[in-house]
Amino acid sequence: MEEQDTNRFEIGSEKRLAVHQIMAEVMKALEEKGYDPINQLVGYFLSGDPTYITSHLGARGVIRRLERDELLEVVIRDYVDRL
Repeated sequence: MEEQDTNRFEIGSEKRLAVHQIMAEVMKALEEKGYDPINQLVGYFLSGDPTYITSHLGARGVIRRLERDELLEVVIRDYVDRL
């Protein structure tokens, strides 16, 4: 069986900044509406269903500016960097 190379996925610093801004806006909107932001974001990331994100402050549109995999890559990279 032939071994395949692992794909690399990298995001530049501009997208990283965009993700941080997006996540801050979405977290604020979720908190203002009384939702648990972590639970809502997990639901969104796992399902892809934007209804997990409130439309308050335009958060649903904001989070859809980037693909879920781009958002997750930055979130996970930041977490791992802090370990």
